[in-house]
Amino acid sequence: MLRAPVVSADSHIVEPPECYRDFIDPVYRDRAPYLVDDGKGGDAYAIEGYKRPLEIGLMSAAGIPDAVMPKVAPHRKFYDMHQSGWDPATRVEDQKRDGVDAEIIYASVGMVLCNLKDALYKDACFKAYNRWLEGYCSAAPKNLFGLGQTAVLSVDSAIEDFRRIKAAGFVGVMMPGRPVEEDYDHPMYNALWECATDLDLPLCFHILTSRESAAALTEYRGHKLNSFLKLIRGIQDLVGLFVLGGVFERHPELKFVGAEGDAGWLPHFMHRMNRAAYRHGHGKSGPLLPRPPSEYIRENVWLTFQDDWEAFACAHRMNSKRLLWANDFPHSDSTWPWSQEMLANHTAGVSEEVREQAMGLNCIELFNLPIPVPARH
Repeated sequence: MLRAPVVSADSHIVEPPECYRDFIDPVYRDRAPYLVDDGKGGDAYAIEGYKRPLEIGLMSAAGIPDAVMPKVAPHRKFYDMHQSGWDPATRVEDQKRDGVDAEIIYASVGMVLCNLKDALYKDACFKAYNRWLEGYCSAAPKNLFGLGQTAVLSVDSAIEDFRRIKAAGFVGVMMPGRPVEEDYDHPMYNALWECATDLDLPLCFHILTSRESAAALTEYRGHKLNSFLKLIRGIQDLVGLFVLGGVFERHPELKFVGAEGDAGWLPHFMHRMNRAAYRHGHGKSGPLLPRPPSEYIRENVWLTFQDDWEAFACAHRMNSKRLLWANDFPHSDSTWPWSQEMLANHTAGVSEEVREQAMGLNCIELFNLPIPVPARH
């Protein structure tokens, strides 16, 4: 039998200098993010609105052994890093090294740009990124599937962004963790969610794209590694916002993706949200929601994960069709190029059906990817 396709539901590019310099609106060209010497032997991005340049070494540290990564990964020159992070000509070969057939592509520098205070500048950077990414993905249209970015300046502007993103051939939208106006559960966003549903564009929320999530890297207690363990909270907050804010009740076909926040925690999270709703979610008008929160999560929320063996172990306690494995290439947390060896171990106790769903079939269905699936599926 033919094997089912393997798709990484969360991979990245690392934006090259020309991404912003050459593709940004000329009005903003003098303000475009640019590479500078980080003073430690490597390159970093200088971004207007940030006091310190953004170090990029860990954005492309996949495959560096654990023991030496802290010494060699953080401070490197841009063009000494993985070429396929910015050059699509070499990307497919790197996919093959990891046993991957295709990838969903997220931004890297763009994650940080999500938290820019200057909304118009952020919008200009995202539009530049989308123009560059369209060319990158078009070089391997059967293997690279991009997510366009939007600044969500307003409902109307975001609707136009969604339409442009769809027209560009992107399969989803990489969303900032917070919009400019109000929050995503506000009724003013109903028209945007209707647009996303009509266009069949999943909303993709990655870690580090909200102020709270980004702050985890600098605001923590004790050892700095404690900051790393806080990153999933950004995804949990957004899931809670959409569920308890009634967004999925109002828009039952809306697709929400929480990226790089793992998934093994979800069964307990659903239990605690149900408990909160049953015990504390009743007011003068009755229950907060007509159904248990866990039901909306099971239907509307997809989660990506990497080396989270608990996601497989607990698959029977959630909707296994909403699990999306990813290798996070070429970031420092990536499992590349050892993903298949790891997955063989992590999936040893699950059915072939669940394994193939999480490793590719769910992603193909979610994003409507034009990837052939063996007839037996």
